[in-house]
Formats: sequence, C-alpha cells, structure tokens
Amino acid sequence: MRFASLGSGSRGNALVVEAGNTRVLVDAGFGPREMSRRLERLGLAANDVAAVLVTHEHSDHIGGVFACARRFGWAVLLTHGTLAACRDDGADACSTIIDSHKPLSVGDVCVHPFPVPHDAREPVQFVLTDGARRLGVLTDAGHVTPHMVAMLDDCDGLVLECNHDAQMLAAGSYPQALKHRIGGPWGHLDNAAAATLLSQIGRSSLRHLVAAHLSEENNSPALAQEALSAVMDCEPDWIGIATQNEGFAWRDL
Repeated sequence: MRFASLGSGSRGNALVVEAGNTRVLVDAGFGPREMSRRLERLGLAANDVAAVLVTHEHSDHIGGVFACARRFGWAVLLTHGTLAACRDDGADACSTIIDSHKPLSVGDVCVHPFPVPHDAREPVQFVLTDGARRLGVLTDAGHVTPHMVAMLDDCDGLVLECNHDAQMLAAGSYPQALKHRIGGPWGHLDNAAAATLLSQIGRSSLRHLVAAHLSEENNSPALAQEALSAVMDCEPDWIGIATQNEGFAWRDL
C-alpha cells in the first residue's frame, strides 16, 4: 500500500492511495488537464484511477471532481449532504452515496469514512486500508472529537491538517470574519490542535506523518513540523509536508 499527494492547500487538493491493483483519489480539486499532469508526475495515467472519494463540497476539494469523472470514467463516492450541496448539474449521474459511518470497498481498498466538524453540509474524512496497513486522512476539521481520535488510532500513516498558526492568523491580513471562520470550531485545525490530536492517538505503528492543508499566508512548514515533532519526539524534518504545488511523492506503508 502506498500514497502520494497531488497538491494540498486552498488552491486545490488531491491525494492518491494505491493498494493491490486499485488506485483511488481522496478529493479532486484540479480540473482534468491539471489532474492529468499531476498524475503523470507520479507515473500514473487518469485511467489508472478507479474512483474519487469526496470529503466535502468546498471548491478546493471538489472543483475538478465531476469534470474528471465525466472525462475519465471515475466513480464518485460522497455523502448525501455533499451531493445535495453540489452545484454541478451532472453530479447525480456519476455519483454513489456513501454512509458517513459505514465502511465500503473499492477494489482492493477498504474505506472507513468518519464525520468531522466543518462548515460544510455533511463532511467526512477517511481511513483507508488494504487489510494489513491503515492510512488516516484528516483535513478540514474545526476541532478534535473523540470519534476522530478513535478512528485515527494506531494508523501506519497519517495525513494531518496543520492549517494555520493561531498567532499568525490573528496578526494577518485576512478580514476579521474570515479569521473567525478559519479559527472557529467549524473551520480548520491549527498546529496546536493537530498536535493535541496526535498526542491522543496510538502512535507506535506510525511510519509516515505528513502535515497537510497548510495556509500559505498563516503558517509555515517549520512551525507545523515543530508542533508535531514535539509530540513524536523526533527531528522536525521527519515530519513530511504536503505542499500546494508539488504535494509529496509516493510513500510506502
């Protein structure tokens, strides 16, 4: 089982997970041409992807989903609330509704969705497994819940939101209303909140930890790495960073 990011941030998100002969995407915030280009960077073609798992309806996560699905024949798996919030007239034709509490299988990948607190209609995040290794994915959550902690316990890999540094956000140039949204209980996890979640889960199996969805204005890789490495008791550069332009290369579990 392996995973890689095509890009992570407010201008587009997509993560690819491969198990056996199956490859799935978590989100597709890039249009067909850019998606093809980024997949090629990882040695993949668009038709290598079986399905896209959608976390929620915000454009940086769903902006390219339906155009790519129509172009490449991908299945789209999403919650009822997310589908209802979509503004694409052809969304129904290529979509399959998933339950935010029930596991499902896509080829060789078993997917465990779980609900998260975010300002969207019915947002979810995912744990993906091949039966031997578990990858947890958590971005776009405003605060940490016990259920999130339980779902992410003892993962072998974890892609974890470190959206902002609270002090940088407070002192930054964003309008006050946007600061309240981002830093509020239905917004995004800051570095300290991500570290708190990390401290509450079992970490003995964790082989890869990647900080994701970093704000380009209100955070820095060094601050995110500092927060997470303090919990892991490791060197900061052991913590990976998912960047907006490059994502990150394949990591094996």
